[in-house]
Amino acid sequence: MRTTILVIRHGETEWNKNGIFQGQLDSPLSSVGLKQAKAVAAALEEEQVDFIYSSDLGRAMSTAKIIADPHNIEVIPDPRLRERHLGVFQGLDKKSIDEKYPEELERYKSGDPDHIILKGESSRQRYQRSTSRFLQLAEEHAGSSLILVTHGGVLRGILEMVLELPQNGLRHFSLLNASIARFSYVRGHWMMDSWGETCHLKGLEKRDDW
Repeated sequence: MRTTILVIRHGETEWNKNGIFQGQLDSPLSSVGLKQAKAVAAALEEEQVDFIYSSDLGRAMSTAKIIADPHNIEVIPDPRLRERHLGVFQGLDKKSIDEKYPEELERYKSGDPDHIILKGESSRQRYQRSTSRFLQLAEEHAGSSLILVTHGGVLRGILEMVLELPQNGLRHFSLLNASIARFSYVRGHWMMDSWGETCHLKGLEKRDDW
């Protein structure tokens, strides 16, 4: 049986727009983010969808509920799909972080997957909790079609798992707000069917910072 999972990054938020690190804190969707979420909903309105899961953070849940509305499906919140906890960086922009925590920022920028941000978590910890849940959902819902609404870091980890990419901090692919990635799971084997779909966002601003 083929399980299909569409993974969507939440719409743009006010903090995305202003360059503020969110992590597991939250800010509302911006006016553009709301339009992006509605554009995703329109693009997927005719698709078969059996379940919709979302990170339980507000920006993801807001996006997911808009996407779920045409399907009359209740969104299932899941804390395991949360973004990485960015510890002392959360709620600050890069300039403020550089002033308050310059050494911590350098370690963060190094891409070391085992660097645990002060009062936060490492990218490997985020990777392990989110990809294990991704696999679990595929097996729990074998033969079904799922939508997952989550965050840039989680989406990145899923791609690294499926394509067996190293967790070395180097990124050569987009992670745009409200983009769609499609994955299939068949007999224990993952396939990436598409990545970074944005044709539904025509005329809307696209943002890749996270």
